[in-house]
Amino acid sequence: MMDFVWQMSGVEWALLGAVSAAIGGGIGSSIGIAAVSGAATGVVSEDSSKFGRLLPLAAMPGTQGIYGFITALLVFIFIGLFEGDPALTATEGIRVFLSCLPVAFVCLVSGIYQGVTAIGSVGMVARRDEEAGKALIFPALVETYAVFSLILSVLMLTIVTG
Repeated sequence: MMDFVWQMSGVEWALLGAVSAAIGGGIGSSIGIAAVSGAATGVVSEDSSKFGRLLPLAAMPGTQGIYGFITALLVFIFIGLFEGDPALTATEGIRVFLSCLPVAFVCLVSGIYQGVTAIGSVGMVARRDEEAGKALIFPALVETYAVFSLILSVLMLTIVTG
């Protein structure tokens, strides 16, 4: 098994990290958005005037996919993928891969749970339209950890590629 680890090039490891970040964030966002959108659709079908207040709640889990995309793009930039044929040792590539894991895992999970939290907020807006501002706070709390994971991944990428 260890032979396989060292047979991959550094660039392949780095790209695996970038892909992991993009996929984890994308999956988390997709599941979170689908969950909250289902609840919001039910409310809007009863009262279409609530659409504008519910749209931010449905869109909030989408940020995790953005964080995964940003991380992947930063990997491409930091390893010099756009400038030609990058060269990384396997150790350097593994370091880049490991730097992507905070976003890959945290955004996968937080995107899902932000959607779950936003479902409760949709219920709040359905009952009390004037509480839409307060309803945004609860899913935003989950967002905090996705932001922390992005900051950690960016710092790690900066250190290992600097």
